Amino acid sequence: MISKLIKKIKEKDAPIVVGLDPMLSYVPEHIQKQAFSEHGETLEGAAAAIFEFNKGIVDATYDLIPAVKPQIAMYEQFGVPGIEAFKKTVDYCKEKGLVVIGDIKRGDIGSTSGAYAVGHIGTVTVGSKTYVPFDEDFVTVNPYLGTDGVKPFIDVCNANDRGIFVLVKTSNPSSGEFQDREIDGRPLYELVAEKVNEWGAMSMDGDYSNVGCVIGATYPEMGKKLRKLMPNIYILVPGYGAQGGKAEDLVDYFNEDGLGAIVNSSRGIIAAYKNTKYAAYSAEAYADASRQAVIDMIEDINGARK
Repeated sequence: MISKLIKKIKEKDAPIVVGLDPMLSYVPEHIQKQAFSEHGETLEGAAAAIFEFNKGIVDATYDLIPAVKPQIAMYEQFGVPGIEAFKKTVDYCKEKGLVVIGDIKRGDIGSTSGAYAVGHIGTVTVGSKTYVPFDEDFVTVNPYLGTDGVKPFIDVCNANDRGIFVLVKTSNPSSGEFQDREIDGRPLYELVAEKVNEWGAMSMDGDYSNVGCVIGATYPEMGKKLRKLMPNIYILVPGYGAQGGKAEDLVDYFNEDGLGAIVNSSRGIIAAYKNTKYAAYSAEAYADASRQAVIDMIEDINGARK
């Protein structure tokens, strides 16, 4: 699966992923009004609004980008209707030819991890029939439970040509409370990285592994060191833009082949019309603002990368 993502990155010359993380406050009033007129001010109405919002952004950007990353919590907050909107979003993005990275951050003991993996990137058998439940191409995985929690995902990846991105050094301010703690004189995130490198060898797909990792844009010096520890591991990079990460900080996340990393932006793109930089775009033209934000991001990242 990583070879498919790399192919699309090369075709679009765009090592970026759009985070479809919709808060209802991001959704323009005209979309909310339409959804509420059909479903009322209900969970169903909220879910309908966020799907229509996503659809507009995808329609405006799919020709520019290789992938999207819907964050499942933004859908789960609306209950079962929200989960249905998540699934509709995944399906619509795949219809548009996009790689879908499900940001689910799952990880548990073996059998439970196996069930998460089957549900999101695998197949499940019901009687004589087989189904593909959520059908993402990649998912994010929390490695806190160790190999017991990660290997079931790798097994499902190998059986279904899918991939995962394992949390190594996250972009949030308090990540260091655990991730930076030293063990035998080394920070924990380095030990996790070495384990990810080991897991990566279990699922190689060309020069890179289907087992990727997550390293935040907000810690570039750590990212530089971690890149060297995991030469064949693709890095999913959150924290660009709204969280403070800058393109010039990300040069060392890429390998000499110009590959090896894909940079995420969520609200910087999907809520671009609320940014003063894109004040010329009305709420009705929110998707056009998102398209321009994607163009600007690609130019920014490529300018630094090349």
